[in-house]
Amino acid sequence: MFAGLQELGVANGEDLKETLTNCTEPLKAIEQFQTENGVLLPSLQSALPFLDLHGTPRLEFHQSVFDELREKLLERVSAIASEGKVEERYKKLEDLLEKSFSLVKMPSIQPVVMCVMKHLPKVPEKKLKLVMADKDLYKACAVEVKRQIWQDNQALFGDEVSPLLKQYILEKENTLFSSNLSVLHNFFSPSPKMRRQGEVVQKLTQMIGKNVKLYDMVLQFLRTLFLRTRNVHYCTLRAELLMSLHDLDISEICTVDPCHKFTWCLDACIREKFVDNKRARELQGFLDGVKKGQEQVLGDLSMILCDPFAINTLALSTIRHLQELVGQDTLPRESPDLLLLLRMLSLGQGAWDMIDSQVFREPKMEHELITKFLPMLMSFVVDDYTFNVDQKLPSEEKGPIPYPSTIPEAFTKFLQEHRIACEVGLYYILHITKQRNKNAFLRLLPALVETFSDLAFGDIFLHLLTGNLTLLADEFALEDFCTSLFDGFFLTACSRKENVHRHMLRLLLHLHHKMAPAKLESLQKALEPTKQSGEAVKDLYNQLSEKLELRKPSPAQVAETPSMELTLPTVPTPASL
Repeated sequence: MFAGLQELGVANGEDLKETLTNCTEPLKAIEQFQTENGVLLPSLQSALPFLDLHGTPRLEFHQSVFDELREKLLERVSAIASEGKVEERYKKLEDLLEKSFSLVKMPSIQPVVMCVMKHLPKVPEKKLKLVMADKDLYKACAVEVKRQIWQDNQALFGDEVSPLLKQYILEKENTLFSSNLSVLHNFFSPSPKMRRQGEVVQKLTQMIGKNVKLYDMVLQFLRTLFLRTRNVHYCTLRAELLMSLHDLDISEICTVDPCHKFTWCLDACIREKFVDNKRARELQGFLDGVKKGQEQVLGDLSMILCDPFAINTLALSTIRHLQELVGQDTLPRESPDLLLLLRMLSLGQGAWDMIDSQVFREPKMEHELITKFLPMLMSFVVDDYTFNVDQKLPSEEKGPIPYPSTIPEAFTKFLQEHRIACEVGLYYILHITKQRNKNAFLRLLPALVETFSDLAFGDIFLHLLTGNLTLLADEFALEDFCTSLFDGFFLTACSRKENVHRHMLRLLLHLHHKMAPAKLESLQKALEPTKQSGEAVKDLYNQLSEKLELRKPSPAQVAETPSMELTLPTVPTPASL
């Protein structure tokens, strides 16, 4: 409590204890101690008895004076930090720190010492080490001081950042497994600016401040974790962090990050969920502007493009372009904007391989993707248009051709072997589901059972698919539809992939009231958790079981209801009277 006072020649509690122990007249000794260590203001001595008359303890008086002086001192320290020449003000603060640092462990004086350190751009290393060695002091010091400690102690900074990164990933996963299934409010609904207001991004932004070294450390943590886990949410955080610093106009970092302008432009596209022609040319300019010898920047650009929000925007734009090309009677290879979208998709999807191999060059575009796969998707669009027009014709003019039920073998093969084809194909299926196109959905659904790296069973796709399927809610009453969706798709991976199990339970929780009881019962048996199942699956299953139990008719209702017919007495007719 009184640490450091003796070093400054100020008496403390121990001195008073020693004086009282060795004196013959304790009252005189106390009076002398008060005179020597009280507020040395002559006019005050005559005023103090008034406080005694009002029953105000001297401790309370001295404490209020002390608190007032401390506030004034804190204001003065802040004023010194912003007045006069830079060299002069920092010299004053350094002198003040030298005089006061011995009191840093004294709780009542500590805020002043910490305030002085906070305003110093470079705290002496010796004092930083003393702060770092003491847990309580480290916890109490301002983030401005911690930054100076962290920049030379990567392990300590890593310990501070690690819980935030875990929290960020957990928040993303919780959103993907949210109990709310909706087309309007899904994982991609929040705007980029809204996402950047999240707790983790804001905390990391504050921890980094304007310190380029700390920013580089965070990026290195994100790259390492992305390589270790393949979790694409680290790519999202990489982009969000840069744009959060951009929002605060931290030019010290934004000007040295070669991805800044590219990320800024892409961020605008993500906000609009579409890459327009003007921004497409800007993005292409950044990619074409990567000079020889600077290829390493492609690693960071690929990580920015691997962000699921970027992939979502690029894939949605690709589907939109394909629809426009059908109307223009134009082939995919003749559209520069479409080729750029595919180029960026390819770069984003190749991020992990590029960072892992440290070979920084753009992946080669698959020629067949442009000449065979995309025209095939366009033919599906044409099939839909043809069928819809046919349905609107008068019955005598309708053609006998039913909706195509088979899919080209090449389509299934593309989804299995080509990453970009698979990504675009999945987004096309999401598109037709959102359009409530049941025929097209059931036609293409079998192709999802085996896809490149099981992308069709990834959390992001299943999150979007389950949300879009709510638009086809009435179809769940049909046995054929449920069999195709659940038996033909979900249940093929349910036992080996717990996330599929969870998404299927989410869907059933939302739409069980639309389904036939017999189908529900069979699915309930199929989805029963095993001993190895996680708590999340068990919890969802219990929720579903409770809801289904409530739907079951009670035994009283099942029992035969007695006849409500009443026997009426015979009323004589007028003729019989």
